[in-house]
Amino acid sequence: MHHTTSRSVEVSQPGGKPTLYHLPVLYHQIIHALRPKSPGNYIDATIGAGGHAWGILDTCSPDGRLLGLDLDPSALELAKTRLAPFNGRFSLVNASYTTITEQLDRVNWHSVEGIVFDLGISSMQLDTPDRGFSFQAVGPLDMRFNPGQDLKAADLVNQLSENELASLIWKYGEEPNSRRIARAICSARPISTTVELAEVITLNIRKQKTHIHPATRTFQALRIAVNQELMSIEKALPDAVSVLAPGGRLAVISFHSLEDRIVKQFFRQECRDCICPPAQPMCNCGHRAILQEVVHRPIMASEEEIIENPRARSARLRIVEKRKLA
Repeated sequence: MHHTTSRSVEVSQPGGKPTLYHLPVLYHQIIHALRPKSPGNYIDATIGAGGHAWGILDTCSPDGRLLGLDLDPSALELAKTRLAPFNGRFSLVNASYTTITEQLDRVNWHSVEGIVFDLGISSMQLDTPDRGFSFQAVGPLDMRFNPGQDLKAADLVNQLSENELASLIWKYGEEPNSRRIARAICSARPISTTVELAEVITLNIRKQKTHIHPATRTFQALRIAVNQELMSIEKALPDAVSVLAPGGRLAVISFHSLEDRIVKQFFRQECRDCICPPAQPMCNCGHRAILQEVVHRPIMASEEEIIENPRARSARLRIVEKRKLA
């Protein structure tokens, strides 16, 4: 699931008719980071509409292969159409990236040369009112990446206690007005639409100096909770490293500080030999570095890309390479 709009590119489809597609956030940086080559194996763990996957398959022609995962069936349909010129070289699976090792077994791959995670929500999902991700249009309080999942945002909004709601909004939205918002939500229940929820929040918190809409952080918190996003990335990162071939690269784009912190801390830990507390006089952890940072600071979108796609402003790309065996 990821942000999919940015600069446009013409892609030739079967029959020679070009189709105008949007490039995903940090497209060129991802292709440069993964260095796709033939006959390598690659994973797009959040394939969305297939933007990064297209670039990977194009660059690793003629024999490179790609495995694409996504929880959203409608995204996979778009990806399948977009990647049609590469038929026979890719496999798409309706599954979470938390199952990355099982999916690799399923296609009988032992390792891969590159993996990309583009975290967060896609423009396609955000722009579809029925999905309930945005307060810009009336939609149900849904917010599920996987439409087959039971838990919806409406369940959290209408069933959690005031304390539980406040805790969720603070933890996942880093919203300073979490208690006031939780109290207002509980007083206004039942709430059934995105616009209703946004109005309740806006009416009950003071006008903020930032340009961020008052409901933004609460909507983020609900989405993260519904989809268990932070727990998913914590599980998936070690699994992704385990299937990388020596010299293979892992690239992760995150869009908010909570995700980026998890990625940064995991990468930093796995790039160090010793992870004992600094005050400990002797090392006894036995930990050995398995990764090395390709870039020490996260890569950000250029001003040009941000102008064309404002959602790219918060994108952070971190890249690591698996160390080769000594």
